[in-house]
Amino acid sequence: MDNAHTPPFAGLAPDAILDAVESLGLRASGSLLALNSYENRVYQVGLDDEAPLVAKFYRPERWSDEAILEEHAFSLQLAEREIPAVPPLVFDGRTLHSHGGFRFALFARRGGRVPELDRDETLQWVGRFLGRIHAVGRTEAYRHRPTLDIQSFGREPVDFLLNGRLLPPELEEVYRGVAEQALQGVARCFERAGAVAQLRLHGDCHVGNLLWTDAGPHFVDFDDSRTGPAVQDLWMLLSGDRAEQSRQLGEVLAGYEDFCEFDLRELNLLEGLRTLRLMHYSAWLARRWHDPAFPAAFPWFGAQRYWEEQILSLREQIALMDEPPLWSC
Repeated sequence: MDNAHTPPFAGLAPDAILDAVESLGLRASGSLLALNSYENRVYQVGLDDEAPLVAKFYRPERWSDEAILEEHAFSLQLAEREIPAVPPLVFDGRTLHSHGGFRFALFARRGGRVPELDRDETLQWVGRFLGRIHAVGRTEAYRHRPTLDIQSFGREPVDFLLNGRLLPPELEEVYRGVAEQALQGVARCFERAGAVAQLRLHGDCHVGNLLWTDAGPHFVDFDDSRTGPAVQDLWMLLSGDRAEQSRQLGEVLAGYEDFCEFDLRELNLLEGLRTLRLMHYSAWLARRWHDPAFPAAFPWFGAQRYWEEQILSLREQIALMDEPPLWSC
């Protein structure tokens, strides 16, 4: 994989981070802590006589300003309705700022722990939270952010991997054939679901982006927010065998439907969306390989064993996509 590109965050040294924060009229104490993020760069920044803030520096060229501002507007709408998302802070009427060639936003620091998703009451609480988010998400449409579909999350990533000759040569044709079968399976999932509603989503609704406090859950990092079916924000919360996932789904939906109706036809999409994520994730890692953070964090990517496991996972998904949905629709 090509490491010849200029790293995207070259030049984002500690002094540049602190200077960016102080450009908004704040006084940084000099305390700086890098937080877990790969797509962007995120830091906890200490302030003089104030609580620390979180500074998020956006990956260059990933989103347009308009797309970032749409995501900001969505999270601000949620906060206005007292839905516990974490919106960007507003300085001089703006949420998106620029300094030293980098775009950035500041957020209040919100802690929390991983939710106990093995508990029914926790699943119902998270379901209510998602129902409230989606009820707001339905009220407007994104204009500048993408839609989760087979082309962008499946076909294009597979083509990128194969055209870039990123697989071991002896596995290329095997992957090509399995990926094509998988894409056909995804298409059947979408056909069975029919014309389901599309809305603004969190988009990357896994437990790493869901923090729990004594007051309940809150979501962080709406950076992958996009248009798509509601079930995209539900399926990543499920784990275990089929029976366990069915139980978990029932608890989530019991809370969800207190605030937002759920179209059960969308359950036909669950395994198809899981399959698309597998393909998209591999291409995402490959596209980011020139960023030094990625080889350090994902040293196993690209090895023969990785691709063998991906092929096996896709084969398993091909079988799962032809099974009935978790609940009958």
